[in-house]
Amino acid sequence: MICAVKYFIAFCVLFVAITWLSMLAQPIEGYTVWDVIEATLRSDRGMWLMVAAVVLAASYPRFGFLTRKMEGFIEEDRAEVEKAFALTGYRLESEEDGVMHFRAESIVKRFLALFEDEITVSQYGQWIIIKGNRRQAARVIYRLEMLLSQKRAGVEE
Repeated sequence: MICAVKYFIAFCVLFVAITWLSMLAQPIEGYTVWDVIEATLRSDRGMWLMVAAVVLAASYPRFGFLTRKMEGFIEEDRAEVEKAFALTGYRLESEEDGVMHFRAESIVKRFLALFEDEITVSQYGQWIIIKGNRRQAARVIYRLEMLLSQKRAGVEE
């Protein structure tokens, strides 16, 4: 719920920023940015824009995060896990009960992810489970898969 509210506010800020930039590019004599925003929101098109923003913000928590499993063991592959996160700009923030919590190192990266930047790594049987923001977790997973395949290829030779 909080995540959806954050994304709705982000959509609203983006809408205001785009309107402001368009007013800078082509000013309308006698109208402010707020006048244009009010007129837009009172129109049918503006109402549909707000409905779309609400639907997108409400659906983002469901589609914006992923859970992925890959074969491996955290204890044996810990160096590769930490390296994959370091290469992606993440650091280990905490570790408890076998679950590793990573956060973005850069405040800019954290802000752009609306502080929804935590990625967790846990073990389930023979699987390493990675959960987090889809875009960032996918980057980590890609690097981790490469590092693990390189490790296994080196071991098998």
